[in-house]
Amino acid sequence: MPIVANLSVRALVLSAALLCGRLGAAYAQPSCPAEPPAPVLHLQNLRADLQQGREGVIVAIGSSSTKGTMASDPAHSYPAELQADLDQALPRMHIAVINRGIGGQDAPEELARMQADVIAVRPQLVVWQVGANGALRHADPVTFRRLVTEGVERLKAAGIDVILMDNQRSPRIDAAPEHGLMDAILAQVAAATGVGLFSRDGLMADWAKEGVPAITFIATDNLHQNDLGYACVAKALADDILHGLRDTRALSAQR
Repeated sequence: MPIVANLSVRALVLSAALLCGRLGAAYAQPSCPAEPPAPVLHLQNLRADLQQGREGVIVAIGSSSTKGTMASDPAHSYPAELQADLDQALPRMHIAVINRGIGGQDAPEELARMQADVIAVRPQLVVWQVGANGALRHADPVTFRRLVTEGVERLKAAGIDVILMDNQRSPRIDAAPEHGLMDAILAQVAAATGVGLFSRDGLMADWAKEGVPAITFIATDNLHQNDLGYACVAKALADDILHGLRDTRALSAQR
């Protein structure tokens, strides 16, 4: 895919509108519920490099939810679906989404490999899905907060935009007493550090209010998402990223 050397802000905004306006046949499938309004993500590093015609690199780090457990194949994991969505929305840019999900891990293991698996790749954006295994294993919330905060600060110090992703709504997650606390901690860390939050819990709760229950998007193991769940989460995340790239406040400051 060619890289445009002198990409204008106007071209970036127009390309983003393709996804946000849901134009194009590729977005007719899968059929996902409507997405609620989300706070604008401030993606200064990713935006700046794309505007200069450089490749955009997004690293998705997390556990089995990132790896794509219970998807029919790797192409149906959420990072692969996100790649396809962004390629469709921004056809004149080159964006690579790298999957660094390892099943069974949570904040301690992911922080330990943050330098080698994430920072060394030199991405402009990292999506960190964390907290599900912590909830299932009754992780200490104080330690969880400290580890996630440390990871976010490391990424920010390396000049990387960050989005924290909280837990999916599934029977096994909902049965874990700590799951709500983990989600709350992620929201608090995001607010305290100024990074983005993509709430799968909130997204799936809103879908349920529209009459599409969370179990619709959950695999037979009652824990992970199925192909539809991964696709719809990726589509919502792509929409949020595209909104972040055309943040009117940031664009106005650059004119």
